[in-house]
Amino acid sequence: MRPISLSSAQHRRLERLARDAGRSTEQMLKFVLRDGFEYCEWQVRESLASDAEAKRLGTTVHEAVMRESQELIESARGRRRRQAA
Repeated sequence: MRPISLSSAQHRRLERLARDAGRSTEQMLKFVLRDGFEYCEWQVRESLASDAEAKRLGTTVHEAVMRESQELIESARGRRRRQAA
């Protein structure tokens, strides 16, 4: 296997990306080699934004969402049956 060489700018970019992602530079390097810097940086930015939004707006338990969705579907079906009659 051929050794990998990063420029100092790429190394700083990798360190910053790893820090933002909460990973080691070695872990992050695997993703960067596979997907590229731009994609990894975008993915980390979006993940951080999503976490911030969830913290700001709160979250809901999966089972509660599924129950409410099912109730909404059943309610809509009931309205259609009444309208057809």
